[in-house]
Amino acid sequence: MPRKPRRFRLGALVAVVVCALAAGGFVAYRTVSEGTAERPVTTDEASRLALSRLNLYQASPVGVVLTAAEGGGVEIRVEGVVDYRTRRGVGRYTTTGPGAQPDRGLIVWDTGGLGLAPEPTGDKGEFWEQAEHVPRSGWSPRTYTADPLDSGLQLMVQLGADRPDNPLLLAQSGARWLGPDRIDGRGYDRFAGPRAQGAAPDSGRSPLTYWVDGDGTLRRVTMRLPGLGTPTAVEFKGRDGAAKLPEAPWLTG
Repeated sequence: MPRKPRRFRLGALVAVVVCALAAGGFVAYRTVSEGTAERPVTTDEASRLALSRLNLYQASPVGVVLTAAEGGGVEIRVEGVVDYRTRRGVGRYTTTGPGAQPDRGLIVWDTGGLGLAPEPTGDKGEFWEQAEHVPRSGWSPRTYTADPLDSGLQLMVQLGADRPDNPLLLAQSGARWLGPDRIDGRGYDRFAGPRAQGAAPDSGRSPLTYWVDGDGTLRRVTMRLPGLGTPTAVEFKGRDGAAKLPEAPWLTG
């Protein structure tokens, strides 16, 4: 089971485009000057960003990789798959870093929380197959906290949607184009997400950054947390049609 992370106060976890998942009592944004000619999104860019959630939903189940830094060089990596139709995920976690006890196991999560379990001894199947073989009593469930791993999982499971967002509202809420980028040889636009509802106009850039291609496909999302220099990152690997999410572990409340 992962080492208990240090507690970092997360003011507001902006889960998607124009909505926020409150994980604390105030909204915290980080204003950054990176020397790029950032600007408000155009109509086309707002439309692609708004469409990215629907594209993610329709691609389900989607392969994902979550990397969460916990401070002191300790990192938790989750390789898994998410079904946005059911808002459930399953994967394998690995904990590494100076002073950390190397640890790995299975992890399941949904909108209410997460569950951890050791990998079944001698089971060489895929992580989603292994999870199916773990009885309910073999999982250690808990609700979400404001820790980096929990914040990343909670964000990840909320990103897909069965309809596109409103591009006009997205643009009016402060989404910004930050510049071009390339990932695995493919071109993407990097966007700062819109500010949370109710945030003051001068409250700074959103802690969320999105990488979206010309078709509105979401490739990466990063989230900066107060007190951490390394953002939590989610990579989307595309549809994993072979994956079958288990039914047994969903007692995470």
